[in-house]
Amino acid sequence: MRTFASAAAAGSFLLAAPSSAFTTQPRQQQSSSTALSMGLKTQIVSKVVQNPITAAVAGTALVGTAAVKVVLDRPSRTYNENSVAEEYDAWTQDGILEYYWGEHIHLGYYDEEEMKNGYKKKDFIQAKYDFIDEMMKFGGIDAEADKGAKVLDVGCGFGGTSRYLADKLGPKADVTGITLSPNQVKRGTELAEERGLSNAKFTVMNALEMDFPDNSFDIVWACESGEHMPDKEAYINEMMRVLKPGGKFVMATWCQRDDREVPFDKKDKRDLRFLYEEWTHPYFISIEAYAELIDATKSMSSVKTADWCEPTIASWRHSIWVGVYDPRGFIFKPTKYLKCARDAYCLERMHRAFKRGLMEYGMFAATKAKKDE
Repeated sequence: MRTFASAAAAGSFLLAAPSSAFTTQPRQQQSSSTALSMGLKTQIVSKVVQNPITAAVAGTALVGTAAVKVVLDRPSRTYNENSVAEEYDAWTQDGILEYYWGEHIHLGYYDEEEMKNGYKKKDFIQAKYDFIDEMMKFGGIDAEADKGAKVLDVGCGFGGTSRYLADKLGPKADVTGITLSPNQVKRGTELAEERGLSNAKFTVMNALEMDFPDNSFDIVWACESGEHMPDKEAYINEMMRVLKPGGKFVMATWCQRDDREVPFDKKDKRDLRFLYEEWTHPYFISIEAYAELIDATKSMSSVKTADWCEPTIASWRHSIWVGVYDPRGFIFKPTKYLKCARDAYCLERMHRAFKRGLMEYGMFAATKAKKDE
């Protein structure tokens, strides 16, 4: 039953891997091993030539591997004005994402000790709860001090964080989650009702044109929604507009590195295009560019920023391994096999982009200035 998941995971690592990734021997040892391998290759080639069936199988395997890579390297979910809602509706309906990621469609948090001990030893879902707790700390949000706050969760998914905050901040808190996906609103509402969280509600709304009046919320929270926004400036401006004076803003989002000093090369541009178009992102911007947009509103205190690549990067490969260890989330859904393979491949491509510094994990926190400041 694990065959497909294992193949998807292995393919993700192997198909995108540079040949140097598999060369770890010392130079002297490589020389002797190269001579040995040449002898082995000669024997293998000789046997293949002698056996037409073996040659045919080997040739078919090579062609098949190349064909699979060509397919996976061609992005399949390019952004358009309806694609975000459609994709999240589909992900919510098929249940695969919720099966593996739980209620939280965002990366997890792994501290230095957990990384040292091996990230796979940590519970994958718990990592996501730990991320929320760390994001609260980063944004200066305290369960006691902010008890009863009015909170907006921008790009709420099916509401895992909204419900967590509604519970954490107490029954007097009022948490509203917005998303473009009707299926996510439906699922988020079901889960809130199951938990008896009447102070968490969800609605379909465009984050670039929110219906809320100015100065409506004590806290504006945005976790991994900026990636899908076609107008980053409008996204920031709207969140600043609905935040009350003295209110707290905290945001987490995937960013590309700032290319103003070191421009992107051809590989960078090719990799970014894949990451844009495979998971329906219009484009990414840098941490610096987001900070400039926030400053440009002239309504916020100085912006605190950070790159959380190190504590979150394990999430990409951990996402693949949970599917390998437990294929029940997709194994009985054969029509989703190709999609799962594509997602596993994209997860690995994301890992590598963050690992080499092409991508960064942007964190932002600021307070809206009061009128007399």
